[in-house]
Parts: sequence; structure tokens; C-alpha cells
Amino acid sequence: MLYFLHMVERSETRATEKGQIVIPAALRKKYGIKKGTRIQVYEQDDHIILNPLSPEVIRAKLDKLQGIVKGGPSMTKELEEERARDRELEDSKFDRLTRLR
Repeated sequence: MLYFLHMVERSETRATEKGQIVIPAALRKKYGIKKGTRIQVYEQDDHIILNPLSPEVIRAKLDKLQGIVKGGPSMTKELEEERARDRELEDSKFDRLTRLR
């Protein structure tokens, strides 16, 4: 039986005394990493994962998710309704206080 492996180009870098590393230029370009790009760092199994939070990467992830949740409740609408209820409650408290004076 033959197994085909997806070959991933590997490169090596060294950590500085402060733990800083250099991400290879090809990967920086591929993932839109520029000066100031936020990068999420977490551990998974026995690996350290670097997840760039560049606008390009976030947009690509959102595009993949688009359309998965259709017809569900609008979180914006729910939040607006909750805020309206809170506002009414605060207004009624204020009205009671002003009537007592």
C-alpha cells in the first residue's frame, strides 16, 4: 500500500536570549505578516502553534465560515433588544426617583 505525504517545506531558526524567533520571509509573505501583525501563540499536543492574526488570514477564515450558520438568530438584533430593555428599566427607575422628589 502506498501513502502519499503532503510535503511541507521546513526551515530552521534560532531563538534569541529573549525567546524571539525569525519567521522565514516566504511564510511572512504567504500569511501577510508585517511589522506589528498580532500572532496568537498556543500549545497543541507537543507543538507550539503560531497563528497570524493579519487581516488577510482573518478574512480567509471568515470566508470559509460564511454560510455555515444561516437562518440562526441575529446576535446584533438580540443585543439591541437587550439594550432597549435595559434602557427602559433605567428610565423607569429614573422616573420613580424624580416623582419622589
